[in-house]
Amino acid sequence: MRVLFSNYLDDQIEKLKEILDILNKKYKYASVLGNDVKGKNFTFSKTGFDISDSNWNERGFVFRVYNGSFYTEVSINNLDKHVYEIIGIIDRELVYAREFSKGFQVNNYPLINEEYLKKDFFDEVSSSFLKKEEEILKRFKSIYEKSFNKSKNLIDMTINVEWVRNSKLFLSDKKFLKQSYIWSQGYQIPVMKKGEDIKVAYYGYSGQKGLEIVSEMENDLDYCLNHTESILNSKKIEPGIYEVICSPEISGLIAHEAFGHGVEMDMFVKKRAKASEYINKYVASNIVNMYDGVKSVKQVSSYLFDDEGVLGNDTKIIDNGVLKNGISDQLTALKLNTLSTGNGKRESYKRKAYSRMTNTFFSSGKDTLENMIKSIKKGYLLLDEISGMEDPKNWGIQCMLLSA
Repeated sequence: MRVLFSNYLDDQIEKLKEILDILNKKYKYASVLGNDVKGKNFTFSKTGFDISDSNWNERGFVFRVYNGSFYTEVSINNLDKHVYEIIGIIDRELVYAREFSKGFQVNNYPLINEEYLKKDFFDEVSSSFLKKEEEILKRFKSIYEKSFNKSKNLIDMTINVEWVRNSKLFLSDKKFLKQSYIWSQGYQIPVMKKGEDIKVAYYGYSGQKGLEIVSEMENDLDYCLNHTESILNSKKIEPGIYEVICSPEISGLIAHEAFGHGVEMDMFVKKRAKASEYINKYVASNIVNMYDGVKSVKQVSSYLFDDEGVLGNDTKIIDNGVLKNGISDQLTALKLNTLSTGNGKRESYKRKAYSRMTNTFFSSGKDTLENMIKSIKKGYLLLDEISGMEDPKNWGIQCMLLSA
């Protein structure tokens, strides 16, 4: 089924165009991003079934204006006021920004030059979450009961799914862009006890998909329980240096921390990224290729355009071992005299756009897992990720794993 675009945003288009027409007569550049994001969070565990609004829910607009020197942004959460009242709010914020900036060293930027572009994207999902709360409760309860029937060591089982419909609109003098898609994520978290030992594992699911994510969780239940049992019976690894093979999950964690956060080019501007010193230099084996892209896969961070109205791209970060590119937002690209990679992302309409990842991954190689294992005399296959942390300035990372 097709993911419908926000009626609310559609209803605001003519008023937004009127506002932009006035702003474009007063300023050299003006644009607006409209967000209407809504979704639900479902959780089932020993304590019961909970339904709540997604933490990502938001509705609002961010106007960007160029005053000939730098860009100022103003966020508004409703358009109920008269057009000239809204213009007045924007004008006052721009005056305040110019006065406030006098006490600081401010980055000056050139004018954004856009080409005429009208485009939209409305995703398809196989099954919607809308009006399916009773079905979701029934399926979660079934997973929960099956879990306890399959494992005598299980003391709790948490099943969680969150879905979000993203509707976004971007307008400027030359651009008219619309997109609407659903992304969802889910977790199964078994808690097991044996004697005095308690072990917790979690298994994640995500993508631009609807209720099919629950089917994936149902089909994966035996693996989740059996693997958690093996963790419950595991021994601690003796500290040391070992040869290792990374599962795709752990390879993704390394890609995310070192060559995702590590090559976000807003840090290049601030001289807080070691990666800027290694462009066009070898940073890996010559068989390594790595990408960040919205088009390569259909995942949570795939979209038509980013939060600055720049079309999403596929960026090859590492080319046969050589670091070739970072990822950037629009203002960072203007400052560095490069092209934006379509990675301008906002936490919400209330926040500025930063250079942030989309889908970051190593591309496939030619070796089989069997041959990789044969090549190691003694080592470990690294499996379950817990967390990661990056240090772009010194290009260090910390990766926390549950098991190997």
